[in-house]
Amino acid sequence: MAMNGYEGGLKMIEELTTNAEQTQDEVLREILSRNVGTGYLMVFLHGQTEKWLFKKNVLVVTYEDLKPFIDRIANRETSEILLAKPVTGFYLSSGTSGRQPKLMPVTAEYQKKGALYDTLSQSPTMRHFGDINQAGKRMELMFARPEIETPSGLKAASVLTSVYNESKFRTILPKLYTSPIETIFCPDPNQGLYCQLLFGLIQRDEVVRVGSLFASTVLRELSYDIKTGRLSDWITDSGCRNAASLVMKPNPEQADLIENISNCKSWEGIVTKLWPKARYISCVCTGVMRQYIAELEFYCRGLPLVSTFYACSEALCGINLEPLCKPCDVSYTFLPNMAYFEFLPVENDHDESIEMKRNDEDTELVDLVNVKVGQCYELVVSTCAGLYRYKVGDVLMVSGFYNNAPQFQFVERKNVILNVDQEKTSETDLFKAVIEAKALLDPLGFILTEYTSYVDTSSAPGHYVLFWEIKGKEGKHCKELDPKLMVECCTRMEESLHYTYKIYRKRNIIAALETRVVKQGSFEALMDYYVSKGTSLSQYKKPNCIKSEEALKILDSRVIGKYFSPKSPL
Repeated sequence: MAMNGYEGGLKMIEELTTNAEQTQDEVLREILSRNVGTGYLMVFLHGQTEKWLFKKNVLVVTYEDLKPFIDRIANRETSEILLAKPVTGFYLSSGTSGRQPKLMPVTAEYQKKGALYDTLSQSPTMRHFGDINQAGKRMELMFARPEIETPSGLKAASVLTSVYNESKFRTILPKLYTSPIETIFCPDPNQGLYCQLLFGLIQRDEVVRVGSLFASTVLRELSYDIKTGRLSDWITDSGCRNAASLVMKPNPEQADLIENISNCKSWEGIVTKLWPKARYISCVCTGVMRQYIAELEFYCRGLPLVSTFYACSEALCGINLEPLCKPCDVSYTFLPNMAYFEFLPVENDHDESIEMKRNDEDTELVDLVNVKVGQCYELVVSTCAGLYRYKVGDVLMVSGFYNNAPQFQFVERKNVILNVDQEKTSETDLFKAVIEAKALLDPLGFILTEYTSYVDTSSAPGHYVLFWEIKGKEGKHCKELDPKLMVECCTRMEESLHYTYKIYRKRNIIAALETRVVKQGSFEALMDYYVSKGTSLSQYKKPNCIKSEEALKILDSRVIGKYFSPKSPL
């Protein structure tokens, strides 16, 4: 299937989704025929490659099951214990879900699939917005982390760092992006962020796509740098300073314009004012990122928020065929040539919370083309890079079909839950409860900018703790928060949680929910902590449930108010 421009990509998508079942069978057949002789698969298949035998004998696994094999490859053992093709490196997962980053094997074939996936995911967007590569530049905030060299000599890096290291990316960077390579690889993320924003503002008239938003505190200093034509003294990274010296010159008119924009009483629509030619905002707005949609829409008034694809460190999965849809309606059409996909059904165990069925071993996995609309599943993948029946940990809901390929909405990460005594509150439960409570803040001029949670079992019975970071609109100060309002927010959250939680509260199995308000900047400090531990700033996802003692100390040290629900929700 040859491609010419985005129309070729759209044509390939049509063919792939029409022939979804045949394509999936071909993908599995190729994976098995190539890898059946590996040490791992030989135990289950004894050299046979039939699909029914694969589904009957090969175990459904998690990362912990495959980690010993991956570690052996990283420690100089032959890759043939897991896959036939040579491992060329490893991808590092973000590590912000409460565990250490995972090592995912990479092969030349997998990278080739990645290039095709990138082309296909861009095709629907180009259909609506035209070829932005010809129209101007992208102002995207990009951050690389240092590669790690394993004992085998193979490098491990985040997916994005691997992309930024490719010669192809470095070649197109000056033409398509506002950020020089030195700012992407700056070892200090704060200096890199500042310089990328500066370069984005200097080239503001060329920007047609914005890929991230910014902190208001840096804007005035940025305008000063543009006005004087020299970089702030606190930027000490030599790469950033050298890159700046090549393009910076005094531009008082531009600086005054930016400063006037930043001095406006309201920052509503500020993105369109700073980058007037921007056509859309490229961002992830599903999963834990849903909480930012309202704020994004406020700052980007009038610009579509476009989430183009669904992928993870383990596999390339789906693309958004309707980039102009509302963020809450985003669905991803799975591409059947990227991996062999199976789905483990999940059920509603209480109210609308989603939980895995009790025994995975007794639950038959469903093929890609046989999923049912409205049903929720956990994603299981088999790839050309040595993952076989691997549970990704994402829960997805089938929203429809495009031709014969299903479309999914991201629901939640399976493992992010609060649990005092088997009541199991999910990420989705928590999100809905927070949304109900924050509605009490909005009319009074306050915005909930960030939240996270943990279970406090330091006393019996244990209870849920939520950390909230709140800011006031247009001059309002958080010191003006009425304690009665915050207590009411606690009550509203408990009333919005599932029935099992309410029963446990009534029986005093769970103590009253607590909200701890933290001072502004606390969640930036949390992000800095995870970045200091190796998480790429580009991949950082704020954890909705804190599992790290150090992370918990960071938030607890910044608490400015504690509030409790005064009564049982039943």
